[in-house]
Amino acid sequence: MDLRRLRYFLVVAQELHFTRAAEKIGIRQPPLSMQIRKLEETIGARLFIRHSRSVELTPAGREFQAAAIDIVARLEDAVAEARRYQAGNSGRLRLGFAGATYFHPAIPIIMRAYRTAHPDVVLSPEQSNTPALLAGLREGRLDVAFIRPPAEEGDLLTLRLCLDEDMVIALPADHALGDQDPLPLSAIAGEELILFPRDIGPGLYDSVLAACHKAGFSPRLGQEASQIASIIPLVAAGFGVAVVPRSVGSIRGEGTIYRTIADVSPRAPIALAFRTDDRSPLVADFLAMAARTARRHAKMRPGTLKRGL
Repeated sequence: MDLRRLRYFLVVAQELHFTRAAEKIGIRQPPLSMQIRKLEETIGARLFIRHSRSVELTPAGREFQAAAIDIVARLEDAVAEARRYQAGNSGRLRLGFAGATYFHPAIPIIMRAYRTAHPDVVLSPEQSNTPALLAGLREGRLDVAFIRPPAEEGDLLTLRLCLDEDMVIALPADHALGDQDPLPLSAIAGEELILFPRDIGPGLYDSVLAACHKAGFSPRLGQEASQIASIIPLVAAGFGVAVVPRSVGSIRGEGTIYRTIADVSPRAPIALAFRTDDRSPLVADFLAMAARTARRHAKMRPGTLKRGL
């Protein structure tokens, strides 16, 4: 059915006069009458009773008027919603967090800034490990994810470096090295080092081990933690020491202290991962907002870290 004819019908139904309706629409009266007749033929029912100086709606016309008003309103709402989405002002953004990235102080600032600028966009957060989030992006279950960059390459995702931070040593509160700050990394050479499994955070895992080797020792790997955040209770319980991103130090358990690394400090970058072929304005706006906010609130090295994961 021709949407233009629906609009013409509604104007005539409101004016109950073809000439006035034609003037309001901006066309001549004969073409308007012809369009209404074609609409009646399409429907298979008379919509108007025509008098010499006016028209009135038939019972079928009154029923059709109510439906037509609803159809046009729904269409206008759909058009407006599509335009808001295209402008990045509505819709749903599925956002992932990995490797305790949410502890970084800039992350909630980025989220708050985006929500303030796009109040009609629904943010759906999901916390998981890096490989699971990358799989979610590839499979279309996530749109963007804050991750600790992995070492492996691929061909579907882009990683854009967003934030960078150093790492610190987490010690039991009563540890003999607790009086020293900063500490050389080699000071923990004889300690049990608590790490998470490499398959859930390969980037950080490799960075910590590489720093230890650069400091002149191979670490004694001890208890594994299921994720970065769960390392801290293990340190407090005396299972060993750990090297964690500085932002994880916001977990202030009574049994754990943190010391700056004096020499060979591994880095803990945070990147935004997204599908390389994603043209969503929501994703584009979030990436731009994250870049602007990160520049203001944290150390940042802008640019693309890796293409094609």
